[in-house]
Amino acid sequence: MHLGLSAVKTGPKEIQIGYSVSDGIYSLDFAVHTVDLSSVDDVPATIAFAVLEGIMAFSGRHLVKFVCAGVGSRLVDICPRLPSLLWSKLDVIPYIQPIREFDTQEEVDELADSMVRKAVMWIGPQEMPRLDIVVRNMVNVDGGGIHLCDLQDYEKSVGEPLWKAVSVLAKDLTDRKVKIRFFSATPQGGGVALMRHALIRFFRLLGVDCQWFVPKPNPAVFRITKNNHNILQGVADPHEHLSDEDKTKWSKWLEHNAERYWFRKGGPLAEGGADVVIIDDPQMIGLIPMIKKRTPHVPVIYRSHIEIRSDLTTISGSPQEGVWQFLWKHIKPADVFIAHPVSGFVPAEVDINRVGMMPATTDWLDGLNKPIALWDTQYYFRGFNNMCSADRMANIAFPSRGYICQVARFDPSKGIPDVLDAYAKLRQRLEKERVPTADTPQLLICGHGAIDDPDGTIIYDQTLKSIDGEGLHAYKADIVVMRLGPSDQMLNVLLSNCRIALQLSHREGFEVKVSEALHKNIPVVAYAAGGIPLQICHGQNGFLVTTGDTAKVAQYLHDLWLNVDGVYEKLQTHASCKVSDEVSTVGNAACWAYLAGKLSKGETIEPHGQWIYDMAREAAGVPVEKEEQVLPRQGLALQYN
Repeated sequence: MHLGLSAVKTGPKEIQIGYSVSDGIYSLDFAVHTVDLSSVDDVPATIAFAVLEGIMAFSGRHLVKFVCAGVGSRLVDICPRLPSLLWSKLDVIPYIQPIREFDTQEEVDELADSMVRKAVMWIGPQEMPRLDIVVRNMVNVDGGGIHLCDLQDYEKSVGEPLWKAVSVLAKDLTDRKVKIRFFSATPQGGGVALMRHALIRFFRLLGVDCQWFVPKPNPAVFRITKNNHNILQGVADPHEHLSDEDKTKWSKWLEHNAERYWFRKGGPLAEGGADVVIIDDPQMIGLIPMIKKRTPHVPVIYRSHIEIRSDLTTISGSPQEGVWQFLWKHIKPADVFIAHPVSGFVPAEVDINRVGMMPATTDWLDGLNKPIALWDTQYYFRGFNNMCSADRMANIAFPSRGYICQVARFDPSKGIPDVLDAYAKLRQRLEKERVPTADTPQLLICGHGAIDDPDGTIIYDQTLKSIDGEGLHAYKADIVVMRLGPSDQMLNVLLSNCRIALQLSHREGFEVKVSEALHKNIPVVAYAAGGIPLQICHGQNGFLVTTGDTAKVAQYLHDLWLNVDGVYEKLQTHASCKVSDEVSTVGNAACWAYLAGKLSKGETIEPHGQWIYDMAREAAGVPVEKEEQVLPRQGLALQYN
C-alpha cells in the first residue's frame, strides 16, 4: 500500500495532519487528525510521534504494509526529521513533494491524496523505486524526491574522529565548488552501483557537487567485458581470449557514448564540466586517454575493484596478459590508481607511487543494512517464500528452522559448488550424529543480478542442476537457490536472520558482504580469498579456510551450528565490534573528498601503496589513533587454519 501525508496549520497552536491511502491505482481511505500543540515544547517531535503512531495503528488494524509515502513539503518544514524516521522506523520510502502556492487553498485531505498520487508515479515493478536516468545519462540518485537519511543519522553511524575528518574535507570541496564526476558501467546491481548511490546521497547532504554517469547498455559489449573479468580472475575457459574484434566493438561503443552524452558542450567531460573525473569500472577505461587528450589539465582517477591475477598477467601469451595489456594501455595516463587493499591485485607495470589502497564500502543506513522491525521482517519473508513457490523452489522455514546463507551474485568465482559440497558434508555428519532433520539447517544461496553480468543465468541454471545430482538430491527440499529482484530490504532480512553466513569465493575483490554480515552479529565462514581476510579475525568473529577445503568448512559449520564449546556465542559476541568505520559510506566519502580536494588544487598525489583512508585522516588533521578499529594494515599474511 502507499501513503500520502500533508499538514495544514488551523490555528496558532493547532495543526491538522492528512492521511491518504492508495493501492497504487485507487484511493482507498483517508483520515484527518488534529494535533493540539498548546502545551507542547518540542513541536517537531510531537508531530513525528503522532504521524508514526497513526500509520502504525492503521497498519495493525488493516494488516497492511506501506511501501512509500508522498510527504508534503509543508509537513517537512514543520517536522524535518519525519522523512528519515519513516524510513528508519517504519521501512517506508519517503518522497518529499513540493506544495505550490496555489495548492494552499486545498483541504488537507486533498493535499494528502495529491501527495500519494505523485509518489506512486515513482514506484515501479515489485514495489521498488524507479531508477531515474536523466539527461546525458546521469544517474539521478533518489529521484522523485526520496529522502532517506539526515546528516545526524550518518554522524551517529560512525566514530567522532571520522566525522570530524569528513566534515573538514567536504567543506574544502564546497567552499571551492569542486565538481566531481564518476563514470561506471551500470546504475543498478553490483557493489559499484550500491556504493555510488550511497556516496552521492551523502555528498548531497554535505553540499558536495558530485554526479555519476553511465553509458547506454550494450549486451554484446557486456558479454565481452564479463569475459575479461573472468579471464583476469583466472576463472574463465583457458582458451578464452580478448580478440581484436572484441576490442574494436568495445572501443566503438564507449566512443559513441562519450561523444553523444559527455563531450558535447555542457557535458561532464567538456571543458569546465569536471574538476576531477573518477573512472569506476574497467568497462570504462577507454575514457581515460580521451579525457587526457581533450582536457589534459583535468585529473583522472582509475579505481580497480576486481581481482587481477598479477601472477598470470606476466606469462607471455596468456589470456590474462592479453586482457591486462589492453587495459593498461588505456589506464596508464590516469593520475592515480586506486586498488583494493590486496598487494597481489596490482600488476607490476603499475607505478607503485601512483597506487593507493581503498576497500569497498557499504551504507549502514540503506535498505541492505538498517535494522528492520519484526512486522516488516515477516512481510519480506512472506514475499520471499511467495517468490520461491512461484519458481517451484523450497521455502525457508524460518523461524521454525534456522538456515545457513551465502549472499552473492551467481558468478563463476563465487564458489557456489563449494557451498553445496560443504552443506552436503555437514548434513551427512549431522545424520551420523542422529540430529533430527527438524534441528538441522536449511541452506540459502541468493543474490541480486546486474545488467552487465550475463553469467548470472548460466551459473544459476548450473546450480539448480547440481542440487538434483548425486550427494545433494537427498537434501533438495532444504536447499533454496534464488535470484532476487532489486529489493535491498529483502536481502537485508535474509542475511540478518541466518545463523551462519558463508562466503566461499575462489576469487574476490573485497566482498563487503562479509562486513555486512558481521555488522549484523552473524559469524562468517569464508575462504581466504581477495580482501576477505582483512575483515575476519580468525576464531574471533568468524573462520578463514584455505580455498577448496570444503571438509574444513563443514567442520566449522558443524561446530557453530551445535555451538560446540560455546563457539557460536563467542563469535557472535565479537562480530560487530570488529567492523571498521572505513568500510562505511562516511569512510568512503572521506577518501574521495581527500583525493578530489588535493587533485583539484593541482597537487600531485603519490600514495606509494598507502591506504587513502589514512592519508585523508592525516590531511584533515584527525589522524587514525591506535585504539581505533581499522582493517589490518600488515597485508594478508594472516594466520588461519
